[in-house]
Amino acid sequence: MALRPTRPQTRAEQLASRDTATSDAFLREVDDALREDTMLEAFKRYAKPIGAGLVLGLGALGGYLWWGNHQTGLKAERAEQLTIALDQLEAGRMDLANKTLDPVAASNAGASATIAKLLEAGVLVRQGKAKDAATRYAAVAADSAAPKPYRDLATLRQVALSFDTMPPAEVVEKLKPLAAPGNPWFGSAGELLGMAYLKQGKKDLAAPLFGAIAKDETQTESLRARSRQIAGLLGFDAVDDIARQPAPAAPAPAAAPAQAPAQ
Repeated sequence: MALRPTRPQTRAEQLASRDTATSDAFLREVDDALREDTMLEAFKRYAKPIGAGLVLGLGALGGYLWWGNHQTGLKAERAEQLTIALDQLEAGRMDLANKTLDPVAASNAGASATIAKLLEAGVLVRQGKAKDAATRYAAVAADSAAPKPYRDLATLRQVALSFDTMPPAEVVEKLKPLAAPGNPWFGSAGELLGMAYLKQGKKDLAAPLFGAIAKDETQTESLRARSRQIAGLLGFDAVDDIARQPAPAAPAPAAAPAQAPAQ
């Protein structure tokens, strides 16, 4: 089918089409200019706060990374100092070991500082300064920032050094939480607690405690033997059931054969 011929535009139509195109181009230019002005105004208004925020953010990130690396370096340095101090203690160089431990103990840097304080207290014990050592152990035991296992150890060591001069009631108060079956310090704390009970005249509490220690196979044999002996003196049977089983009876002698009757 033949296409219908396109009618040529009149002069008026051409002018109208050109005006429409010009108007659209003008509107686009105005719209672009408005957008550009808006963006420029927003940039002028927010450039400084945004820039400051970026600078602060980058600074904070850099500070965090530096602080992390710095703390890692300090931990490695403290660990090295503790290793050196242990070597000095093994060599019997007590004064030199104390000089090595002092800055670590004074740093109050968590577990490292607590270990240094415990080692310094141990040095005092080896130097025969039990009272000063007990004071050091008491300070560690009272330090809420120290890890609990170290505080428990410090409590046990303090009581062991001061047992003869401490009131039995104070010994009971400090050691009763540690003298529970399953606790890592059950044996050592239980023995001291039992002795404190005996000082108080509470044999009914001391006897089963010593019996429990004697039957605890995780304790050293020497501690179990002492506890078994004390429990026995207190009238408590601390001997294991297996050990108390009676020996099997010896077989009865075979009967002599009957003699044949005389002819």
